[in-house]
Amino acid sequence: MAKILVTGSNGQLGQELRRVFENDMPGVTTYINREELDLTDREAVERFLRAGNFTHIVNCAAYTAVDRAEEEKLQCKEANVDIPSNFGRLADELDLRIIHLSTDYVFDGHTWLPYAEVAKPEPLSVYGTTKRKGETALMGLAPTAMIIRTGWLYSAYGKNFLKTVLRLASSEGRMSMVADQIGTPTYAGDLAQAISDIIRSKHWNPGIFHYANEGVASWYDFAVAILEECGMPDKARVVEPIPTADYPTPATRPFYSVLDKSKIKATYGLTISHWRDALRRCISQMSSTQKNG
Repeated sequence: MAKILVTGSNGQLGQELRRVFENDMPGVTTYINREELDLTDREAVERFLRAGNFTHIVNCAAYTAVDRAEEEKLQCKEANVDIPSNFGRLADELDLRIIHLSTDYVFDGHTWLPYAEVAKPEPLSVYGTTKRKGETALMGLAPTAMIIRTGWLYSAYGKNFLKTVLRLASSEGRMSMVADQIGTPTYAGDLAQAISDIIRSKHWNPGIFHYANEGVASWYDFAVAILEECGMPDKARVVEPIPTADYPTPATRPFYSVLDKSKIKATYGLTISHWRDALRRCISQMSSTQKNG
């Protein structure tokens, strides 16, 4: 029977994994966050894993503050490189199957075709660079590991673009959104379900996979859709599309980071929702949670 460890359990994907796992495989998963275990401490990680008898690790622990990472390079490296390395060193000895989450920001976005797993990574930021180094470190230490790249994650939990748009809509008359960065909004609940399906399939295929919802959008498109789906069409109509040049940030983002999902769909028989349908379900979940809360 599987015995799963989920790291970064307080993050939006970690919380979605808890919801999905406890429905699909109740009682077999341990959830930890950085307050409970310093995953950058190699010896502490080794003691914890040896005592846990885990069969799978889903590593959601990461430094994801993309702009702040340009200054906090060491902290970013510790979370995004050292943590997967600490797991990878023990994977073979402890027979651990590791699913490590990575990002579309390993690419530079200088294309207009969805990125397949074999595309050459060319990260533009400290965050993207450390995530790529984490990938290569893990695969070098644990060739049996699985890496899932995703991007533009949002959910009913935590801080994310969905929550930001709703907060701005409640406090500002107008808002401006970047219209020339293209990717795919991805509901963390759908990614969590895909990870559950992969583990329960008992069909383990190591290597790199891409997962995102279907379709493409700009941040402007995403913001308008959020407002429309939340019943604020008047707010949606006055969102102003702007170029990246009008919204400078410390970290450079890829202009195009759509991921090709063919490999993960073919390997695991996954059906992936369009991002707009997924958004609708997430908003419904948020409404239900608020009513019940």
